[in-house]
Amino acid sequence: MNGMELPDFHIPHAEKIEWMIETDGWALEPVPPSSGTEPPTPAYAYTIGVSDLVGFPDIAVFGLTPAAANGLIGLVVDALRGGTEIPLGVELIGLLDNELRCLFAPIDLEQHGPAFETAAAWYRGERHDMVQMLYPDRNGFMPYETGFEQRLRLAQPVIGTLPS
Repeated sequence: MNGMELPDFHIPHAEKIEWMIETDGWALEPVPPSSGTEPPTPAYAYTIGVSDLVGFPDIAVFGLTPAAANGLIGLVVDALRGGTEIPLGVELIGLLDNELRCLFAPIDLEQHGPAFETAAAWYRGERHDMVQMLYPDRNGFMPYETGFEQRLRLAQPVIGTLPS
């Protein structure tokens, strides 16, 4: 812990997360987009409690509505609950519909921790892991590939660490 102060954790919000974790085993924290940063921060969402539930890092996904992020992450959590092993830093086929690829890239929380303040508060500063779920554009290109749709680059920035 680098002496970073945890945000003031509003009790109703904590209760909402607790309720989601009690109900589903995990919670989704949607973060609205912000134009006050350079570059602008896209909308994103991340889980809290996935590691306690299935021993897999919490999952962040960028560029989707909260409902779409919830559906996508729900698929992943259900697969993990069913015993599917999901490796990190490896392109996977078969997890998403239509044989689309996806990849789970570890996020360096030293660098990107402020983006996940609610998780830090929830875990009370205990170490927790977070991965970014990367998914393709409608042409099947991943965000780290040359052909990826240019206007989506801001919507789905790659903050996870890719295999070299």
